[in-house]
Amino acid sequence: MDLSNLKPAEGSVRERKRVGRGQGSGHGGTSTRGHKGAGSRSGNKHKIGFEGGQMPLQRLVPKFGFKNINRVNYRAVNLEAIQDLANNGLTTITPEELIKKGLAGKNELVKILGNGELTTAVTVKAHAFSKSAEEAITKAGGTIEKI
Repeated sequence: MDLSNLKPAEGSVRERKRVGRGQGSGHGGTSTRGHKGAGSRSGNKHKIGFEGGQMPLQRLVPKFGFKNINRVNYRAVNLEAIQDLANNGLTTITPEELIKKGLAGKNELVKILGNGELTTAVTVKAHAFSKSAEEAITKAGGTIEKI
């Protein structure tokens, strides 16, 4: 095999359908456009989602709910994850450390939640804390810094 005898796989290439070339072709007469109506005429174009005048599904289905534009999304990090980091020798836990360990994304705000136990005194810097997390960190002898 070389460049001079390459050809596409068997059955992968078809000849195009030549419509409107007489009755003998099987695609003459209406040229596969059906009878009358806008779709049979030249220049027929319609919007995406147009359903022939019937109420489109996009308008038929109602919108509901409320999207708060002021909502702040936090990446939740539990105390058990902080205890794991403390076990590995970290005394100051910042969002940068959490990003390095894969517990938060680069542009995410971090909120510390109170699930798990904390036995080591650590300094935790984050954007938000739950009440139970604050209590557990201070109880263990650590400090909290809100960024």
